[in-house]
Amino acid sequence: MAYILNIETSTTNCSVSLSNQGETLVLKEDYGNGYSHAEKLHVYIEEALKEAKINSEQLQAIAVSKGPGSYTGLRIGVSAAKGLAYALNIPLISVSTLQALAKQVEADSGLIVPMLDARRLEVYSAIFDINNRLLRKIEAQILDENSFEEQLNIGKVFFIGDGVAKTKTLLSHANAIFIENKLPSAEQMSALSFDKYKKSDIEDVAYFEPYYLKDFVALKPKPKK
Repeated sequence: MAYILNIETSTTNCSVSLSNQGETLVLKEDYGNGYSHAEKLHVYIEEALKEAKINSEQLQAIAVSKGPGSYTGLRIGVSAAKGLAYALNIPLISVSTLQALAKQVEADSGLIVPMLDARRLEVYSAIFDINNRLLRKIEAQILDENSFEEQLNIGKVFFIGDGVAKTKTLLSHANAIFIENKLPSAEQMSALSFDKYKKSDIEDVAYFEPYYLKDFVALKPKPKK
């Protein structure tokens, strides 16, 4: 038995799964348009454990989606995961948000580009093959009509994530396949976190930080008139 609690809070989807040996047993998530992490994350954790009929002491590890994504969302998820891992004295595992998102695509051929919306025409993206192997590192990318031209000229490219909406307005290549209305989910984290658990690929609970990709910039308050 290898029960792992998986936490995904990098976007508006507050998502928790309870897995065993890499298989999802329970999935709790809010696929809404607003951030509900502060209100629902711990409720979902309790509900997942209850539905799986186990208690927290039976968990072998805590896994968290490490980013990139929403600064506040990642902070909430990582803080909860670190707190549980420390309190239960079990390993903390981090899972790439974009790798888990790419895992939602099932295809026989082509490339997969998971992308999360950033500012204006920018997305956080990476490129994976159909076997979920990383081919191009994660980067903050400014889109234009020539984006992914090399990959599109070779074959099908599946775009997935909340960055698809803006990408679709720029790319009109016949090989571009847009998978809309999909967000990262803890469901796809189950297999990825178990693979890391088997390899003892874990994080230092004290020092682990989310992968923001870009520094957080707080907006300065406007001067009072």
